[in-house]
Amino acid sequence: MNKKKSEKKANAENKIKDEETTANDTAEKASTDTESVDNEEAKAEDEQDEKEENPLEKELADTKDQLLRITAEYANFRKRSEKEKSESFNFATAKAVGEILGVVDNLERALASEQEDYDTLKKGVQMTYDSLMASLEKLGVTVYGEKGDTFDPNFHNAVMHEKNDEMDANIITDVFQKGYKINDKVVRPAMVKTVN
Repeated sequence: MNKKKSEKKANAENKIKDEETTANDTAEKASTDTESVDNEEAKAEDEQDEKEENPLEKELADTKDQLLRITAEYANFRKRSEKEKSESFNFATAKAVGEILGVVDNLERALASEQEDYDTLKKGVQMTYDSLMASLEKLGVTVYGEKGDTFDPNFHNAVMHEKNDEMDANIITDVFQKGYKINDKVVRPAMVKTVN
């Protein structure tokens, strides 16, 4: 009977141990499941953070791309502008030289002429001068600064003054050098004498 009691006792102890092991296994499994759920939640949070970061990264990449494109467009614009400016200058210079070449031809013919007649020479120089003035007029150059005009410091350079009570103030009495302008831009101011 002692043996039976001992077996019952051993069986009861084994059963308790089995229940404890099962309980421990269940607790471990529950703990593992909890950790697994925590890990899945953490992964889900990380994925959510990545999704939130991705739009920012995408926006940053788009902004960088736009800046690169704008920089390239500006560099191209600058090169194109410099080229157009150079071409405009060359075109304007060629146009001016083309207008003046007729005058150069007339001067060469006058120098090659062996006439000693003063009146003919004067007539040739007058024709050359007229041709030059017509060429300048075609280029938009106008001459100003005549005796009797009103002095304007924007267009005239007064190098002498005289007192004359019979004349109004700031009237040009003599022109030493005529002035030239293109449209409203002064190329050379007229050198004049005025009355104070």
